[in-house]
Amino acid sequence: MSLLVKNKMRDHRNVILRPVVSEKSYALLEDNVYTFEVALGASKPEIRFAVEELFGVSVVKVNTLRRKGKQRRNRRTNKIGRRPDSKRALVTLAAGDSIDVFEV
Repeated sequence: MSLLVKNKMRDHRNVILRPVVSEKSYALLEDNVYTFEVALGASKPEIRFAVEELFGVSVVKVNTLRRKGKQRRNRRTNKIGRRPDSKRALVTLAAGDSIDVFEV
């Protein structure tokens, strides 16, 4: 990446919000794929750079998916509300690399 692109990126801790802990994400760990919840406006190069800088690993591939928030009804007032939208990143690491946050 060029220096110009790196300077335009936001802070790494604002890109990677939290790891996703679920049965499916733990099953993907066998294939060296880690799942993170990321900022809605984060791009794939930003996610790649943030994971490499925060955890000191080499990223091979980044896949992203956006999840629409569900509509929920308030039981007391019967008004319809929405849960917030979210974005997840499936990050594939190079062979031999791992992130200790996920180790059980």
